[in-house]
Amino acid sequence: MYRSRLHTDLSKITLDFVSSIDDDSEIALYDILGSQAHTLMLLQNDIISHNDGKKILSSLEDLKKEKFDDSSGAEDIHELIESKVIQKAGMTSGGKMHTARSRNDQVVLDIRMKIRDDINIICNCLLDTIETLVSIAKNHQRTIMPLYTHLQQAQAGLFSHYLLAHADVLYRDFLRLYGTYERVNQSPLGAGPVGGTSIPIDRHITAKMLGFDNVIENSIDATSTRDFVAEYVAMISILMTNLSKISEDFVIWSTSEFSFIELADEFTSPSSVMPQKKNPDILELTRGKTSEVIGNLTAILTTIKGLPSGYGRDLQQIKSSIWSTSKISISTLVILKSILLTMKINEKQMKKITDSSNLIALDIAEKLVQEGIPFRVTHQIAGILVQLAHQSKKPISNLTLAEIKKSVVGTKVTAKIISKIISSTTVVSSLKERKSYGSSGYSEQKRMISDRIKTIHFSRIDLTKRENKVSSSIEDLQNKIDKIIQ
Repeated sequence: MYRSRLHTDLSKITLDFVSSIDDDSEIALYDILGSQAHTLMLLQNDIISHNDGKKILSSLEDLKKEKFDDSSGAEDIHELIESKVIQKAGMTSGGKMHTARSRNDQVVLDIRMKIRDDINIICNCLLDTIETLVSIAKNHQRTIMPLYTHLQQAQAGLFSHYLLAHADVLYRDFLRLYGTYERVNQSPLGAGPVGGTSIPIDRHITAKMLGFDNVIENSIDATSTRDFVAEYVAMISILMTNLSKISEDFVIWSTSEFSFIELADEFTSPSSVMPQKKNPDILELTRGKTSEVIGNLTAILTTIKGLPSGYGRDLQQIKSSIWSTSKISISTLVILKSILLTMKINEKQMKKITDSSNLIALDIAEKLVQEGIPFRVTHQIAGILVQLAHQSKKPISNLTLAEIKKSVVGTKVTAKIISKIISSTTVVSSLKERKSYGSSGYSEQKRMISDRIKTIHFSRIDLTKRENKVSSSIEDLQNKIDKIIQ
């Protein structure tokens, strides 16, 4: 339609090349809502007549029930919707809908509305997943497991502590996205192609009707800047990286060599030729989809870094990257929650590995520190004890007094003190005595779980208020439309 006004219809191959209609189905409803708010504003400011406004709004309302496809020959959803409004309302009325507006401010409006809704959906999914992690942690405050550094067994810990670590990481993802929303929820509508309009519109009216917090003041910034898109996809890239890390842990822990967890059958698959296998496909795909999201971020940054000020058609290409990013992150969070709720925890295996790994070495060193011995000396003694236990193929607790004496050669420490400390030190005692703030000790688990339950509760309240503000604005918009078209 736009091209036909200049009597330069595009060939099919050219239309296929420039068209974004395949990607635009994601923003069709937002385009209709934006057009309705814009039309109401034109009507309220006496820029169009009541009759014209009624015809346009009625046509747009009908389009909400219509399913759009790519056989229309339109370049994009904006052209398609406008052409359908003109078909229904006639050119005399329908042709006025686009007054004081450009595709440039129109498309960025739709993208902002889409992203803000996606952020709220993802934030809800994040809170669901965090709540699941905390709930499982509450049931595993006494489940002992080895904690790792460099994939080597490091200290005795609790499974609840591990789960809370990931809950905290994901909560930071929630906070990042929650903050990003504020910069996304700004209206560009009415900025025109790049420099505004001479028609006396009111940009603040449309912003309020669509639930935006404010308008983007500068018209160049409003139409051509996509930093909010890059920020959103960057935040999701960090989120997906964190989900990939959880997935990697669970892939390793579900192997027969570890056997810490068992994944439910519905989230695994057998081999095509080896029926005994239980492949963690969903977790592996999470790692792969993380790469895809990071690729989306790279594509977006690469597109916008080479553009001059003002709108460029290159920006059309980033839309599919946005939709893909949202879809992947939402589905990953939903399925990870289900994996967490259905997986079995092999508590006996975790405890067995912890008990057999001489993970009390640091506890022995720290108890010697409390005897007034410098840590570097106690570290050396504990290291020799580990080496002796390894050579004799038995735990530190089974070392003889003669063996213990070898660890104190050249020091003023007596073997009897060390023997007494060893006999009173176990994995369980280690976890009872570990009371530093945020540690994997028993006492800290209860406090941290309680704190996180409260945090989730208040975060849900804040998120609901934000969602209600948008939905209330859209309801008010609908009520105004209904009064006019009825």
